[in-house]
Amino acid sequence: MNEINTKLVSVKDIKVDIDNIQLVADTLRTGGLAAMPTETVYGIAANALDEKAVSRIFSVKGRPQDNPLIVHIADVKELSVLVQEVTPNARKLTEVFWPGALTMVLPSSGLIPKSVNAGLNTIAVRMPGLPVTREIIRRAGVPIAAPSANISGRPSPTTAQHCIDDLWGKVELIADGGECAVGLESTVISLATATPRILRPGTVTPEQIAEVLGCEIEIDESVFNHNNDGVKVSSPGMKYKHYSPKASVTILDGNTEQVMRYLSEQDCDDIWALVFEEDLPFLPISGLSLGKFNDVHEQAFRLFAAFRELDKKGAKHIYARMPNTEGIGLAVYNRMIRAAGFRVINI
Repeated sequence: MNEINTKLVSVKDIKVDIDNIQLVADTLRTGGLAAMPTETVYGIAANALDEKAVSRIFSVKGRPQDNPLIVHIADVKELSVLVQEVTPNARKLTEVFWPGALTMVLPSSGLIPKSVNAGLNTIAVRMPGLPVTREIIRRAGVPIAAPSANISGRPSPTTAQHCIDDLWGKVELIADGGECAVGLESTVISLATATPRILRPGTVTPEQIAEVLGCEIEIDESVFNHNNDGVKVSSPGMKYKHYSPKASVTILDGNTEQVMRYLSEQDCDDIWALVFEEDLPFLPISGLSLGKFNDVHEQAFRLFAAFRELDKKGAKHIYARMPNTEGIGLAVYNRMIRAAGFRVINI
């Protein structure tokens, strides 16, 4: 792949950076790729109607072709042309959670090429919560396909520097919008099944969705377990090992005393711990804080950046404390267990 002369531009302020925002929009509309911020993580964006541009996303990321992309829109009115029907459940969810960190999977209208949907008859759509992201999409005038702006399998990027580390020379633009406020990808819910089903957990929780819809919500088994390679998936984050630092990751399931005792018994080189802030004074090895024990928002915000920081520190193996799996904690756990390749030690 020939190296591209990547340009870094600021899009931190809609009024101040309006020329840069227009440049990003023009680049996307005319077939280029741009890494751009959202409130969740940075995305590598392309015109979703342009199959050649979409194919570059897969090539640049090294992403398997059977891993579908999420389509981003700037206005809720745009949903109706992308799906066969905006169902009552979809309307309820857009009214409460859009713009925001919720992606809905619905039967596709056929407008978006099937290469975006990995050949499926469904489409995953979200309306981002970050105003500058919606302004870029609005000015581009086309729906935007945008998976996370990282090399496939690596931790998702939450700063422009993370995008530079992974994508410099591979995309036309990197749009710096500052640090992402959420830090984990959006919740994905399928409304194409009889019972709404969480395909990927995020900061919009199953409990919140169930309350809005007033019905039972299923959680797909892939949230907790490895999917077989031959299984077709309808959302990103369901099938492959994801979110992994260069270091290997193992999750430790136990209380503070048990975890500290286990860590003190490890004598291999270049090991680091990823633990709760309250654990740091007791650590027998080097470590970083994932956040306070009861602050799942902070844990979500810090997880991917912590993985990348540990790589830069030269960690060869990371022992991570098991997070709480309730509410937003389920999303943190889902990303962590996939980064670990489902390696969990029950102490």
